[in-house]
Amino acid sequence: MSSPRSTDVTAHRFDSAPQNRSLERGVEILRAFRPGNDLLGNGELAERTGLPLATVSRLTQTLVTTGLLEHDRQARAYRLAPPVLSLAHAMRGASPLLSCAAPLMRTASEKLRLNVGLAAPDRDEMVYLESFRYNRRPSLRTVVAGQRVPMELTSLGRAYLAICDAAESDRHFAAFKAHRRSGWVALARAINQSIADVRARDYCSVSWQPQVTAMSTPLIAPGYAPCVLNMSAIGEDIAPLFDTTVAEALMTLKARILEALARSR
Repeated sequence: MSSPRSTDVTAHRFDSAPQNRSLERGVEILRAFRPGNDLLGNGELAERTGLPLATVSRLTQTLVTTGLLEHDRQARAYRLAPPVLSLAHAMRGASPLLSCAAPLMRTASEKLRLNVGLAAPDRDEMVYLESFRYNRRPSLRTVVAGQRVPMELTSLGRAYLAICDAAESDRHFAAFKAHRRSGWVALARAINQSIADVRARDYCSVSWQPQVTAMSTPLIAPGYAPCVLNMSAIGEDIAPLFDTTVAEALMTLKARILEALARSR
């Protein structure tokens, strides 16, 4: 079954005139695979992408031929092929932003005993580019590069929304409202408060999971797409420190990353 998020955007995904419609649709097939989905058949892919079944069948055959999908004949379904992972590795290994940011993030995480992450937007979610986890208390939740979190619920997403232009912000809010109908008024109020915090202080704090507090700030560097830097921790006792000690540490780390990027150019 398609997720609420994918259903919300399907109706408008192909309305604009793309440079290459076949390529765009092929990318949508690849996007349909998420953690926990090893195998997807043509019917499931059609449902998730909103594409006609015949179109999906042609595209999956092409993606198998090009090596980006594998076909499981017994299951009559497809899985992502190893070259997809190599593309992600190439992106991470070649990124000057990550090369500069990662060592500084690791040092900050170890010194402060906090989780430190860097994420970028993808539609109405945020994707971790890098993550260093330091949990003083055992936790089953592990955040790694490539993992997605909801834009509307997290400090990462709300910090990004604070730097969006009006048109993009309106599109995001429409998508949030569509799949967060229950409690939308309260959620919209909380999102707008976080946006106001970022614009006033350059950061916002959100606790969207039990006993987890996270603080995020936009990271805007010349020549790079905007992303968001954050720090988080588990435990009620750490929350009071976020608007003092953690805020100072986050802004210091942000400045150091921007300085390192400037020196690398």
